This record gives sequence, C-alpha cells and structure tokens, in this order.
Amino acid sequence: MQPQDKKPTRRVTRMALLTAIALTIFMAEAQIPNPIPIPGIKLGLANIVTVYSMFLLGPADTLMILVSRVFLGSVFSGQMMTFLYSLSGGLLCYVAMLFLRLVLTKDQIWVCSCIGGACHNLGQLAAAMLVLRTTVVVFYLPHLLLAGLCAGLFTGLCAQFLIRHLDQSGG
Repeated sequence: MQPQDKKPTRRVTRMALLTAIALTIFMAEAQIPNPIPIPGIKLGLANIVTVYSMFLLGPADTLMILVSRVFLGSVFSGQMMTFLYSLSGGLLCYVAMLFLRLVLTKDQIWVCSCIGGACHNLGQLAAAMLVLRTTVVVFYLPHLLLAGLCAGLFTGLCAQFLIRHLDQSGG
C-alpha cells in the first residue's frame, strides 16, 4: 500500500470511531430518566463528539458523523419518530456551528456549542410544529432555548477540555 493510500483509511477509521463513540454516549444517555418533564430537553452528551469533530476534522466529516449517529441512534433505540426531530435539530445546530467556527477560536468552542445547543432546540421545535401542524408548541420556546444554552455550555466545555487535553498530550 502506498503512503498516500493510508490517509483515506485513517480518515474513515477516525470517523467510524467517533460515530461509534457518539452513538454509545447517545444510547447510554437514553437510559437515564429525564428529571425535567419537558419534551425535547436533555443534556445531549453525544454532541461533544459533534463539536469536537467540527473544530478538528472539519465540516464534511462532521456532517457524516452527525447524520450517521442520528440515523443509527433512531434505529437502535427503536424510535424512528425521533429521527426527524434529531435530524432537524442536528442540522440547524450544524449550520450554526459551521459559520461560527469561521470566527471563533479553539478557546471559544463553548460559545459555539451554546449557540449550537439553542439552534438544535429551535430545529426540533420547527419539526414539532410541522409534524403536529400547530404553533402551540412555540410556548416551549423559552424553556427549550434556556435548556439548549445550558446543555450547549456543558457539552462545549467538555469538547474544549477534550481538545485542549489531546493537544497537550500529542493525541
């Protein structure tokens, strides 16, 4: 095998590992009872992988990891209805982070993740309005935005710590 042939294999392997990690985190988090009785609110720990990927691997790889995780998470959890909500939230978050990564540094990942978390919940709310054919769910907006900002802050700080730790260890 030629040296240049190893790079695509390494890239695909890294993406597969990150997808598996995100999927494992997603499935583990799904087993934890939600202490907040508002639909759509959860910590979203699998998004640590998405934020990490956006800043270290780039947009194309991140999109493939995100869509794979959302699809496989829906299949493995047996809740295909969540696919639409997760995908719409994930894609809106992805677009927001895509633009934010152009202006933010690795020290500001938490900012990107906060905004991404809020956008994720906006995307889910938009999907709910389409599926339910009502705008009544817009009353969840303040709660979902606050939850998205808080969850985004936590996952962003985790991703930022992970990146900083890997940079220092040479990993």
